[in-house]
Amino acid sequence: MRLIAEPPIPVKIQKMKERVRWKHSKIISSGIDQTSMVIDDGKENSPEFSFMVIGDSGTKSHYGHHPQRQVAELMLRHKDDCRFVLHTGDVIYVVGSHEYYPANFIEPYREFLVGGHNPKNIRYDRMVFNLPFLPVLGNHDYYDVPLMYRLVTGSTLRLRRMLRYKDFEIGWHGSNQGDAYARAFLDYIIAADPEKLQSHLDSHYTAKTDTGRCLRYEPGKFTRLPNRYYTFRYGGIDFFALDSNTFNTPSPLPTTQAGEVYRRELQKRRQEIDSQELQILAMCDRLNADNPADAEQLDDLSAKLDQINEVKIDIEKQLASQSTPIIDFEQLDWLRNRLIESWNTKEVRGRVIYFHHPPYVTEATKWNQAQTLAVRHRLRWVLSQVAETLGSLIKDRPVVDLIFNGHAHCLEYLRTVDTGYADSHINYVISGGSGRRPRRQRPEGSELMETFSDIPGNPSRKVADSLLYVGRNGHGYQKRLPYSCVRVDVLDGCPPKFIVRPLVAERVAHEWYSRELEPFVI
Repeated sequence: MRLIAEPPIPVKIQKMKERVRWKHSKIISSGIDQTSMVIDDGKENSPEFSFMVIGDSGTKSHYGHHPQRQVAELMLRHKDDCRFVLHTGDVIYVVGSHEYYPANFIEPYREFLVGGHNPKNIRYDRMVFNLPFLPVLGNHDYYDVPLMYRLVTGSTLRLRRMLRYKDFEIGWHGSNQGDAYARAFLDYIIAADPEKLQSHLDSHYTAKTDTGRCLRYEPGKFTRLPNRYYTFRYGGIDFFALDSNTFNTPSPLPTTQAGEVYRRELQKRRQEIDSQELQILAMCDRLNADNPADAEQLDDLSAKLDQINEVKIDIEKQLASQSTPIIDFEQLDWLRNRLIESWNTKEVRGRVIYFHHPPYVTEATKWNQAQTLAVRHRLRWVLSQVAETLGSLIKDRPVVDLIFNGHAHCLEYLRTVDTGYADSHINYVISGGSGRRPRRQRPEGSELMETFSDIPGNPSRKVADSLLYVGRNGHGYQKRLPYSCVRVDVLDGCPPKFIVRPLVAERVAHEWYSRELEPFVI
């Protein structure tokens, strides 16, 4: 029985286009670029600045303690020194229902919102940030509750009892194909009176870039994003925010005999996972959340259910993959063209990309997922085209300086080696441990290997090293649950230097401890 429904990629793309009135005649005639914005805080030209990165945060308190709020309090110590916050996705768990925004976003981040002294009066679709919050969509922000369950059960309370889930934030409505996220963060133009559309554009699309007019993001006044993927320039650094949910489709299974064998293995694994899930549910049903010892065990079991569900979804995506996978080439072409433009712009000294699904990761449940490999190959494809076009212009620098991701519930710093492609020698920081249950690192170690099916003999070689991993570790009373975010200090110069400062709030034996790890320079 499936708890979660995910919209098909064409539906995600089309629905998001409708919400921002993508390429409406008035938008085109006004010369507006709907993928660019300017952060108008009066400081955007300073070459030295700081920002924070969080991800996978949007959950409620866990049996009396609230990890997300602990991280938010870490962030508050650095708020006055930072210009904005990047969010790597999964703003709301488990499905991105609008009814969870008050408790799972507005309340924990209240100091970052205008009117935050009284958060109960802030509507999720009317949020104005005093410090820019710049998110991308995570998979949970697109998830929905299947319609048949809503019709059969009439309420999620009965659904939860029927499935015996404890502390499971399903929500009544689901995300409505990403609509809740769009209403919370995007410039939701579809809701504007058609007669007032031109006035809206003239009021808020007053900034200018090389690609035309664009949205002006004004902290404390108007804090909306132009699209599900977008770019902005700050301090001479070009930032590119992507929606990886539309280019993470696994490659189709081979039609060979080996492919059929692998398909049967996936189906067998799917049955084993279903059996594991039923066993865990039975254990949950025997525990009492009001008992502290039981509550800790329930939290661990709930974390296992999360992982099982993610593996199940990845297997189902592989089994359902078509001979020609559906890929959001429009967005990938946009990224390629904007990166090329960025390299041909003299005042740009560095480039940062952030999106949800990590191409490289050593978290135990994500490192070898089909979606991980799919995102790796699509990003590699784009970067290789950029490098080929630019030629000697990039010299010995990587195409991008730094990539931020979420999805894996940990804090990790990786660096690719010579992969044989244009994603070589790139720094990756995964900031996905900001509220949802932390995950362990895989037991296979910190070196990532890859098998290259497009090279004769299918050789396997190292493609990346994990240089730092902060995640769940230990067992019983020795169990450590570190929740995290990072502060990034950008220094002057070309190429720029980034000083990454990991910030950790760790729960050990029912107590919280805050610490800042040793910074590392990129």
